[in-house]
Amino acid sequence: MNQMQDAGRHTEGEKPRAREPISLTAALRRARLESAERGDAQEDLMGAAIARLDLLREQLEPVFAQLPGDCDLFDLGLIQGEKPRLFVDMIAFVELTRDRRGFRFLQDTRNGRVLIAESEQMDAITQAVADYLARRLIEREKALTAAANPAIAPLRAVGSASAPASGVQSAPARPPRERRGFLRVLARVFAFVIEVIGSAVFFGLLAAGAWWLWKTYLH
Repeated sequence: MNQMQDAGRHTEGEKPRAREPISLTAALRRARLESAERGDAQEDLMGAAIARLDLLREQLEPVFAQLPGDCDLFDLGLIQGEKPRLFVDMIAFVELTRDRRGFRFLQDTRNGRVLIAESEQMDAITQAVADYLARRLIEREKALTAAANPAIAPLRAVGSASAPASGVQSAPARPPRERRGFLRVLARVFAFVIEVIGSAVFFGLLAAGAWWLWKTYLH
């Protein structure tokens, strides 16, 4: 009984504990720690992506060493940005997939970005890049051949046009520019004369009709 009374007096004498105010400083401290942890995780992921692309670059270096010495179309370079990429030339590059387990070989074209190859195997991407280099070299050879012989295509076109098939008559030559100009002037003069004659006939008929009305009904 005495213990219960003592407990009651203790409870009545104890004041309610005040609620601690929310500290913005503590919340900012926790937010900074969480941001730092996330930043460290992103930096680790980016570092791993750069390392994988750098390994691919080392594997591609012997392939690029076999390019012709006068060929400046290709430039193997690793760009360390928000999304690391290994560029093969100005329009083609390799990047990691979203899960960072595989590689994606892409090319920018007039119709948008095209996926050339995608694989988790580094050897497969190396072969895809080598095939791409070979195709670009063939295109370069064709362009150089066309540039070295610019008269071949026009001569072929002229030859095919100037050699008509047997039994087929060629189209008559167009009249000279002066003759065409004279014909245009003559056509305009003829049209003007016709217009004047038509107007004269119309007004003549109109006058004749008026004279007939006056003679018949008004005289």
